Amino acid sequence: MKQPPFYWYKAKKVLSKRDPILRRIINKFNKGYLTSRKDPFFSLCRTIIGQQISTKAADSIWSKFEIKCKKKIVPETVLKLTSSSLKSAGLSRQKITYLKNIAKSFKNKSFNIRDLKKMDDDSAIDYITKLKGLGIWSAQMFLMFNLNRPDIFPTKDIGLIRAISKNYKTSYPPSEKFLNRISKKHSGYRTVFTWYMWRSIDPVDVEY
Repeated sequence: MKQPPFYWYKAKKVLSKRDPILRRIINKFNKGYLTSRKDPFFSLCRTIIGQQISTKAADSIWSKFEIKCKKKIVPETVLKLTSSSLKSAGLSRQKITYLKNIAKSFKNKSFNIRDLKKMDDDSAIDYITKLKGLGIWSAQMFLMFNLNRPDIFPTKDIGLIRAISKNYKTSYPPSEKFLNRISKKHSGYRTVFTWYMWRSIDPVDVEY
């Protein structure tokens, strides 16, 4: 059985005291928590497939991708798959290129997960975004879901922005000043804040 990140329960207590609006959401989804896969290649493939599409669409394409890989999501399997095979799973030409590129980087060990784990958040994001196809949002998802970093605030995530606008009854999109205030209020545990914002608008658990 998967366990929550080590900081999860403390974060819930701290954030509940800071923010009554968030406290109600935490109480509503009290038994849930961010789940993580410890396989970095799996996480990055999942992140690429989830770029700029809905969770539902991403889940559908991912299921087909898993079938193509025969449930074995490793660099060697992805490199063996033809572009036409991946395209038939619903992947765009661009995402196919990104997946192949990441598979090569893992196979030739130019992407070093051990070094990445030692970096602070900003340095890790810089390192990840050097891989073609992985922007800041993708890097942030990796830090949240694979490295379990506690203080990631992905302000380019559409779901997060929608949830903040809805729950805090502010404009859509919220102003930069408002986002800065929210960021400061939840500093230290913004990953946890983000996860509960997602859950507040979509009961399906997000996982990368």
